[in-house]
Amino acid sequence: MKPYIGGQAVIEGVMMKGPKKVAVAVRKPTGGIAVKVMPYSSATSHFPLGLPFIRGIVFLFEMLALGMKTLLWSADQQMDEKESLSGGELTLTVVASLAIAIGLFLVVPYAAAWLVVGKPTSLLFNLVDGIVRLLIFLAYIWVIGWAKDVKRLYEYHGAEHAAVNCFEADKPLTVANARRFSTIHPRCGTSLLAYVIGISIVVFSLIRTDVWYLNLFFRLLTVPVIGGIGYELLRLSARYKENRLFWLLALPGRWTQRITTQRPDAKQLEVAIAALKKAL
Repeated sequence: MKPYIGGQAVIEGVMMKGPKKVAVAVRKPTGGIAVKVMPYSSATSHFPLGLPFIRGIVFLFEMLALGMKTLLWSADQQMDEKESLSGGELTLTVVASLAIAIGLFLVVPYAAAWLVVGKPTSLLFNLVDGIVRLLIFLAYIWVIGWAKDVKRLYEYHGAEHAAVNCFEADKPLTVANARRFSTIHPRCGTSLLAYVIGISIVVFSLIRTDVWYLNLFFRLLTVPVIGGIGYELLRLSARYKENRLFWLLALPGRWTQRITTQRPDAKQLEVAIAALKKAL
C-alpha cells in the first residue's frame, strides 16, 4: 500500500511529508533548488493519540507547527542572511494572523447573524452564521489570489497536487508525467476547511447561550473538535472517492480547490518533484 503523502505550498516551493521524513524544496533567486530534509514522526503513532477524531486534532496542530517552520525556512531562502526573519518577527506574524482569522471567520459571521436573525439559539442563526463564514472564506481566498506572491503560492499548491497525483498513479516522477495530472487532490487542506465550515453549522447549533462573549468563547473551544471530525470525513472521502455519497460530500472542497490551486509551470513541478522524492 502506498504511503499517504501530505504537504503544502511554501514561498517559491513545496513541502512534502512522507511516513518518516519531511522535505521542503524551494527555487532560489539564483535559479537553483534548495532542499531541506527533516526526520518526522507523528504523535498519532502512539495510543491514544492515534484514535479516530483525536488523531485529526493532533494532526492539525502538527501540520500548523510544521507548516510555520517550513514556511520560515522557505522565506529565508529568498533573502540574504542579514535579512532573515527573527523568531520574534515570526511569533508576531503568527499571533496577528490568528487574531485576524478569529475576527474574520468567527466574530464577523456571528455579528452578521445576530443582526439578521437576533438571538443566537436557533438553527436559522447558525445557518446564516455558516453561510456568511463560507462567503467570507471564498471571497478571501479569491481576492488574495490576485496578489502576485499569492498567485505563485497557488501555482506551487497545484504543483504539489500534480506531483502527488502522479506518484499515486504509479507513474515515474518526471515533469512530463506530472504535468498531465490534475491540480485537484481529495486530501487537500482546502477541502478540509470546506468540511469544517459545514460541520461548524451543526456543532455551533448545540451551543445555546444568549451571552455573546461566552458563545464566541465556546465556539472557539470547539474548533479543534470540528477539525477532528472534518479530518475523518476527509480521509473517508479520499478513500471512498468512487462512492456517490462521499463524492457529493467532497464536491464543495473540489470546487474551492479551483481557486487555491493554479496550473504550475515546468520549473514549479520540478521543485515539487524534488521535495516528493526526498520525502520518500
